[in-house]
Amino acid sequence: MLHDILEAYGLPPQDCLTEKLDSGLINRTWKVTAGQEEYVLQRVNNQVFKSPQDISDNIQKIGRFLSTHSPGYLFISPVATASGKYLVQDGAGDFYRLMPFVRGSRTIDTVRTREEAYEAARQFGRFTSLLSGFGTQALHYTLPDFHNLTLRFEQFEAAYKLAEPERLTEASGPIEAAFRHQGLVSTYQSVKTNSDIPLRVIHHDTKISNVLFDENGKGLCVIDLDTVMPGYFISDLGDMMRTYLSPVSEEERDLSKIIIREDYFEAVIEGYFSEMAKELTSAEKDLCLYAGEFMIYMQAIRFLTDFLNGDTYYATTYPKQNLVRAQNQFTLLQRYLDAEERLDRIVHNFIDKEPARNS
Repeated sequence: MLHDILEAYGLPPQDCLTEKLDSGLINRTWKVTAGQEEYVLQRVNNQVFKSPQDISDNIQKIGRFLSTHSPGYLFISPVATASGKYLVQDGAGDFYRLMPFVRGSRTIDTVRTREEAYEAARQFGRFTSLLSGFGTQALHYTLPDFHNLTLRFEQFEAAYKLAEPERLTEASGPIEAAFRHQGLVSTYQSVKTNSDIPLRVIHHDTKISNVLFDENGKGLCVIDLDTVMPGYFISDLGDMMRTYLSPVSEEERDLSKIIIREDYFEAVIEGYFSEMAKELTSAEKDLCLYAGEFMIYMQAIRFLTDFLNGDTYYATTYPKQNLVRAQNQFTLLQRYLDAEERLDRIVHNFIDKEPARNS
């Protein structure tokens, strides 16, 4: 299947060892060993990303900027084919790209220590900080409206109006929570109109597996750049809070296991601020706590919307799984809100150490 793709990159298929990598939910990934050289080969999911070329263009633009302004940063650029292309399309219409494999590096799937949370937050903050001089208007939106909370709430309302009565009854608790926290949508709308909250180059998918670590557990760089596009910093910071703070994932059915690890919250703020404190405006720093609310709530209503729509978007392996996921995330949101007074003190401890710039 990969014979023609490897040949396009000048790699003799008969001399290559190809191993499928399990990491990643969207794109299919293989490790390719060709003699002394090692690569990562990916098939871009063009059902999710409608224009793979836009992703490739974004990565090339960012890579050129970093090579000029931050040449010491480890940026993993795709390898070009003999004809100078960074994407190869096969006969089935699928797109592939090849990247160098970084020896001695590793990824992890679950945040297990405070140090890992710190290192990941530092790397995502560093990525955005290094690109602070990059004009966001040059980037394509690879997933338009990906983190548009206003749109996500409108989609929830539409699903609520059309849902089957049985599903409405089953989801009555999460539905009530969705409407009760609707004020988070109004805050997001004010973010979009505030000139002191700029669009930045944001990763948009800050799960721990999108950070490359060295053998000593230190962060090297961020990877999986398909979702890199203009956005607000609350997307990256908030998604780390959503995915790092609880010891259990969004799939956990035992809601009693969902807690907020406040030392991990402190690690995320410390790591992110170590790179971004001088970049963030005062208005942005005032939103650090909201960032967690924003991302947890948005994911909760996305799961709830899918359940009300009959489970048409997220893959499920058992009945009512999206309802479980929604209940999980609304529980996480409540735990987060319950801890906000203490979390706010943590944020302000770091804000007080480093004055924000004026705008």
